[in-house]
Amino acid sequence: MASIARYTPTRTDGTKGRPIWRARYRDADGKEHARHFATKRAGQEWLNEVTTAVTSGTYVDPRLGKTPFRAFAEEWERVQVSSEGTARIVDNALRLHLVPALGETPIVAVRRTRVQGLVKELEQKGLAPGTVRNVYEVLAKVFAAAVDDRLIPSSPCARIRLPRDDRPEVQPPTVEEVERVAGAIGDRWRALVILLAGSGLRIGEARGLMVGDVDFLRRTIRVERQRMQSGQLQPLKSKASRRTLPAGTVLLDELAAHLATFGPADLAAPLFVDEFGDPLSYTRWKRLLASACREADVDVTAHGFRHFYASALIAGGASVKQVQVALGHASATITLRTYAHLFPGDEDRTRNVMDAALGPLARAADRVRTEAASSD
Repeated sequence: MASIARYTPTRTDGTKGRPIWRARYRDADGKEHARHFATKRAGQEWLNEVTTAVTSGTYVDPRLGKTPFRAFAEEWERVQVSSEGTARIVDNALRLHLVPALGETPIVAVRRTRVQGLVKELEQKGLAPGTVRNVYEVLAKVFAAAVDDRLIPSSPCARIRLPRDDRPEVQPPTVEEVERVAGAIGDRWRALVILLAGSGLRIGEARGLMVGDVDFLRRTIRVERQRMQSGQLQPLKSKASRRTLPAGTVLLDELAAHLATFGPADLAAPLFVDEFGDPLSYTRWKRLLASACREADVDVTAHGFRHFYASALIAGGASVKQVQVALGHASATITLRTYAHLFPGDEDRTRNVMDAALGPLARAADRVRTEAASSD
């Protein structure tokens, strides 16, 4: 039900004010709303707009948009279902950056220019482009939820320019560097280094392996869970991450030797345990790797071994798709974004193809040059 009527307000001194037009309507919940306009035409246009929104199901209650950003964001975070790693990213983004910046600002009052300005502020603080992107993506999800809940008609996070991620190209460690770290980290953990370099597993995936995940008969390693920094086991978040990898002789021999010396016999037990039989903790692993790298005089992270694995596959002629599947990437785009510079370019492929095609001619040319040299 909607209506518009002429209304003459009364001043505090009892005199009549200038006539205005009062437009009224009831929302989907039956609550009445009213606004005043100087002209009937302006009031009718507004009334037509809101009544159309009510009947079409796109109506947004203006009072809900007054909800402070802090209150809505905290409630949104509370009901999220996500992995431990994702939850940590969300908490850091809200607690360290978004709530301090937007705290009590009504949701409806946050404009696109404010979001773009916030991105600029984060960049000027020295945050890495990847971190800025993480914060922005959390903010965009909060406002997407506000749109879904009909607090606001549209998100202010559309068409935001993010800083370019100009990280240096990945430089994988050499096989000699991998060998030095494996030798320096100690006998109990040597197989873990070889596993990371020989399978490309993320450290959480490697720590999440059970003895039974290594199939020595089929020469494969099953990857279907990860051990979080807290020590909890969680299933891998995507279908692409869950995979079965072929394992080579060198890697399987290392794992067999590890199990014979340090590993439990129970197939359901963690593959890598400490001296007390507990799963290797993330903190302990970081200390072990840092100490081994210092001793070996090698600068490499756990992810660096993953880069070694990818670079070895690429050097061996693996396609982008093969590398993507082996690494558990969700898409080939992710693989190319990280390793495009390691794949041979079009010019290299052209040279290789033509060298193979013209091989007999090259040998004939060598023979002509040799005969000419001998006649001299």
